[in-house]
Amino acid sequence: MAAIADHNHDRKVMVVDINKARIDAWNSDRLPIYEPGLDEVVKRRRGKNLFFSTDIDKAIRDCDIIFVGVNTPTKTFGRGAGCASDLQYWEATARNIVKVANRDKIVVEKSTLPVRTAEAMEHILSRHPKHHFEVLSNPEFLAEGSAISDLENPDRVLIGGHQTPRGKAAIKALADVYAAWVPKERILTANLWSSELSKLAANAMLAQRISSINSLSALCEATEADIDQVAKAVGMDSRIGPKFLKAGPGFGGSCFKKDILNLVYICETYGLQQVADYWRQVVLMNDYQQERLVGTVIRTMFNTLANKKLALFGFAFKANTSDTRESPAIAITKMLAEERAQIVITDPKALGHVAEDLGELASRVKTTEDPYEAAKDADAIVLLTEWDQFRGLDYGRLYRGMRKPAFLFDGRNVLDHAALRKVGFEVKAVGK
Repeated sequence: MAAIADHNHDRKVMVVDINKARIDAWNSDRLPIYEPGLDEVVKRRRGKNLFFSTDIDKAIRDCDIIFVGVNTPTKTFGRGAGCASDLQYWEATARNIVKVANRDKIVVEKSTLPVRTAEAMEHILSRHPKHHFEVLSNPEFLAEGSAISDLENPDRVLIGGHQTPRGKAAIKALADVYAAWVPKERILTANLWSSELSKLAANAMLAQRISSINSLSALCEATEADIDQVAKAVGMDSRIGPKFLKAGPGFGGSCFKKDILNLVYICETYGLQQVADYWRQVVLMNDYQQERLVGTVIRTMFNTLANKKLALFGFAFKANTSDTRESPAIAITKMLAEERAQIVITDPKALGHVAEDLGELASRVKTTEDPYEAAKDADAIVLLTEWDQFRGLDYGRLYRGMRKPAFLFDGRNVLDHAALRKVGFEVKAVGK
């Protein structure tokens, strides 16, 4: 919405939420999320044509296009628990639109939703006695950490709607918003169901690539091949390409696992069990990679971590974001703590989520923004997030402050291993 406001000065953009503390943060100098470049965009447009408020009903009445981006977490109860999306917030939003709307509206799905969710939204909205609501699907393909640049120069903008006169008019109205800065050839239109499924399909295939390269990293370690060399050779094949072929502790974030499990549930619902099993294996491989990394740490450190200090470098699920949802670091921290290791976590942006993500375990874990303090008297460093700040550290200073022998486990395979060994570290990297 900030990007839309930045490129459409003649349009008023209202962002509303029931969480007052979060809205207060959006109206302050300290935004509730970290994203490179976002501060500048928000400050440029806030108070001019970009507004943040808790008055949801007023926004529904005032706006012609309503983007719905409520949370759609994986269900933790009832049928489909652990796989299906929990759509209670989505349905509540639809019912509120019907209750408050004062004229015809275009309602846009921005949340990642199961295919044919729009059908349920339309069923609720069609109950209004006077007004018509045209539902569109407009999935978001940006990536955290590069969201602003992704929005500024998108691969594509996808808009799905019904191929009826009203549907086509709604599609054009939304396309005109993006056409303020996106080349028309990158604005794709589709039917409603294809658009909904495209987001799940894109996330599933990206996650599949990560699980695939991580499965090969295990084979590399067993055969003395080098995963970076294998990935480079494979990635230079024009049919495959180099993206998402970096071995690591597995994928995280709010989308990949949730969307794959959602896809699994949809396939099972339609009786496509073999297809469901295929996609479920992507998640199982991701879990295996995290367990394998912890196993490597234990074996390398003489099969015991009891009372040894481990400095975990990184808690966010990827660099350049404060987001820790489904971060590999969470599961890895818990597994290391089960071995009675003493853990200190350092991360430049995500430490505020440690207490919530680790629950009762958080009282046994220390945190610091200073990586040198984290490494002081530590037996090992485990790098879990590829922050540029970690690449630029003084390896000698780190090593001098640690107990000997000093181990370094490069879970992201991004550090200068030769330089680390030169100062005395015993280095173990994924797929090497």
